[in-house]
Amino acid sequence: MPEAIAPTTAPLPAREHLETLVGDILAEARAQGATAAEAAVSFGSALTVTVRLGEVETLEHHRQRGLAVTVYHGRSRGSASTADWRPEAIRDTVQSACAIARHTAADPYAGLADPERLAREIPDLDLYHPWTLSAGEAIELARECEAAALALDPRIRNSEGGGVATRAGLVVYGNSHGFCGGYPTTRHSLNCSVIAQDTEGMQRNHWYTVGRDRDDLETPVAVGQQAARRALRRLGSRRLETRRVPVLFAPELARGLIGHFVAAIRGGALYRKASFLLDRLGTPVFPEFVTIRERPRLPGALGSAPFDSEGVATADRDVVANGVLQGYVLDSYSARRLGMRTTGNAGGAHNLIVEPGPLGHEELLRQLDTGLWVTELLGHGVNLVTGDYSRGASGFWVEKGRIQYPVHEITIAGHLNEMFEGVAAVGGDVDVRGGIRCGSLLLERMTVAGE
Repeated sequence: MPEAIAPTTAPLPAREHLETLVGDILAEARAQGATAAEAAVSFGSALTVTVRLGEVETLEHHRQRGLAVTVYHGRSRGSASTADWRPEAIRDTVQSACAIARHTAADPYAGLADPERLAREIPDLDLYHPWTLSAGEAIELARECEAAALALDPRIRNSEGGGVATRAGLVVYGNSHGFCGGYPTTRHSLNCSVIAQDTEGMQRNHWYTVGRDRDDLETPVAVGQQAARRALRRLGSRRLETRRVPVLFAPELARGLIGHFVAAIRGGALYRKASFLLDRLGTPVFPEFVTIRERPRLPGALGSAPFDSEGVATADRDVVANGVLQGYVLDSYSARRLGMRTTGNAGGAHNLIVEPGPLGHEELLRQLDTGLWVTELLGHGVNLVTGDYSRGASGFWVEKGRIQYPVHEITIAGHLNEMFEGVAAVGGDVDVRGGIRCGSLLLERMTVAGE
């Protein structure tokens, strides 16, 4: 494919242009009778390439832009959005939002974030590192990644593909309290998924790398070879008889467990009384050695943000300290419903870090002694209302701290309350590929259902 194909991302518009659009939207809202308003204008462009067995399967360029406005008529709220930035489109979009607000019942908790909570300074968090990658170059990187996996071992017989994705975006948010701010971001990734086969059957696995800066990514060869090694170690998988044993979650899966915890302490779940962690503030939810910190302003991190989607300044805090739940994950609306103050988490949490323990992977296996090391989860059997947890899994059976054989077609089950309280160790093998940073988690006991 020729190198003349368009580069990965269109140049971002000037931030000042988006700020002007936000100002125009807010002015139009005032002119149409809104007592308060907030608006966001966004632009993004991306390139995604996937290659399978050396042939291009997908090549997608995306350019997206939009604007969204929420108006308030007293405590009645209406929202509308469009991808059209023309003045007449802005007028029509605001008109639609106002019409909705006029026909919506008043909500005493609705409204903009409190003015004193809005960000006064917007630091540069090093979140923008554009990658001027042509489509041809992206294809060659994906091929290199896949080829490295296929060449590692003759038992790698097939591929589900190698891929490259890169995106740049800019969002500007403003409201009628006088706040207006925005910042550009980038996100780049490489991935590979392959299939290993021997006389006993086939097993697939994958690997990926992701970062704000292309220089933070693993090489295509490293990604492909890791995907291949992960598939190869799954060969010869067996099933297990049902039992209750200690379970060690790999870091990339432990991050998901912490994600369930975060979902259970989000304001929306709490004020709807749809969480198994209702009324647990100030009580132990993890063992004493577990601390979870929110660090929203880490330079270059995937979860960093100087302010949330309501313009509220983000700040460091401990969500869990010495096992005790210190705070919820709240936006302004849910905070008012709960009689509390926003935690600056409109749009989600930012860089939650589970403080790592001293043990590496081999030491964790020794502490596990006899039990299951889980490396892959399937399905979505998690009920945040009751806390019930049941998911398909695969991994490795461990005896006396040593891996014995791979296992598959099993289910692990428990209750999230008991699972969190039963954390026996947090590993030092932290996975930083996301907004939650966590090492392996060793749980005292879960039910493993098999044959």
